[in-house]
Amino acid sequence: MQLNSQLSLWLAVFTSPGPMIGPLPIRWYGLLIASAVLIGVTLSTYLAKKRGVNPDLISDLAIWLVVSAIPAARLYYVAFEWDQYANNPAELIAIWHGGIAIHGAILGGTIAALIFAKLNKVPFWQLADLVAPSLILGQAIGRWGNFFNSEAFGRPTDLPWKLYIPLAQRPPGYTQFEFFHPTFLYESLWNLGVFALLMVLFFRGLRGKPPLKLGTLFLTYLVCYSLGRFWIEGLRMDSLMLGPLRIAQVVSLVGIAIGAIGLLWLYPLNRTLPDVVSIAEANEAARTRLENTDQSQV
Repeated sequence: MQLNSQLSLWLAVFTSPGPMIGPLPIRWYGLLIASAVLIGVTLSTYLAKKRGVNPDLISDLAIWLVVSAIPAARLYYVAFEWDQYANNPAELIAIWHGGIAIHGAILGGTIAALIFAKLNKVPFWQLADLVAPSLILGQAIGRWGNFFNSEAFGRPTDLPWKLYIPLAQRPPGYTQFEFFHPTFLYESLWNLGVFALLMVLFFRGLRGKPPLKLGTLFLTYLVCYSLGRFWIEGLRMDSLMLGPLRIAQVVSLVGIAIGAIGLLWLYPLNRTLPDVVSIAEANEAARTRLENTDQSQV
């Protein structure tokens, strides 16, 4: 009876059917994260083949990214919400309940990718470009985890696409409101638009229209994602705060600045981005990997 009433409510209004997949002991949040990782690895491997990059590098890098990004995303969130977890340490690792920050994941993943690139003598910006479309697509998928958890919504609204939030999930002082901005949906749709842009740039670059310099896709991702996140964050009611500042908006402004400066460096100034390995080192390492592959196949 309770399941039928929840289903009827979900069909009648835009609202979450709950964090669990029906009667199964599986949470939507975890399933969506796992799906995003699998789809991302598959896509980046495909893009690597298109660019003539050894796809095994992407498979190896994926392990580094998952091991670093997910804990970093959780640590980042917990650091800014420490009061919530200080007296409940059992929740520190319960990411299936929500509470991870994409900016923490990006930071952790970037550090891991820099180390990976240095150890494997691969240009960091080459890897970053191959991962960027998968990253933004994964973010678009992952945002739906917020929907199923009834979290990451915005201010009250009466717009036609308003999201119903159950009483228990409403923030203090807003229990009299039933409908809120579905900011998770706004960001998911925005991210899909950024993904489409990156894919268009990638395939135009393969045709040389125009030829893309290393780092272009990742820097474009930084600018475009950060622009959307900045304005969407202004609608949210659960922002991580540092005093009066919304952390995500501050980090978004930094991302926009880094991306814009990097693109100006690449194109108007016609320079290459600094990297952890030189072109000569990368070419020599690529030749060695190719020789080792040929010998293993003999």
